Amino acid sequence: MSVDPYLLAKWLHILSSTVLFGTGIGTAFQMVWAMRTGRIETIYSVASGVVVADWLFTLPAGIVQPLTGLWLVHLAGYGVAEPWLLVTYGLYLLALAAWVPVVQLQIRIRDMAGVALQNGDGLPEAARRAYRIWFVLGWPAFVALVGVFWLMIAKPPLW
Repeated sequence: MSVDPYLLAKWLHILSSTVLFGTGIGTAFQMVWAMRTGRIETIYSVASGVVVADWLFTLPAGIVQPLTGLWLVHLAGYGVAEPWLLVTYGLYLLALAAWVPVVQLQIRIRDMAGVALQNGDGLPEAARRAYRIWFVLGWPAFVALVGVFWLMIAKPPLW
């Protein structure tokens, strides 16, 4: 039994996009929910899990996405400079540019919550500021990935 390279690439691409988008939505929801509680224990615990999820799921899926995407482009016979692909690359880079500081902010929030928990203090204002920035940065990443999904399906003639 031989494996069709196109179907393998497509399956890996769809699987990694599901992991990337699903982990992003899931961890964002959990972080928002935890911060709404105001409970240091909850914030520390959830932020810790969110950081681990980003390293275990988001980062690998984020690496697999462009690799399988380029593989699919090659197998399907598209040029790498197709207009819909150029816009896709830009949107993907926008999502990445938002995600990198988001991860750093999650780590800072986790660490500040951990110190506050250990010292019996409330959540510092710096953690709340970091959360607000984290929240704002999540939107361009979300919108960019939704745009990527649309472009992958529609493959519209843009210019």
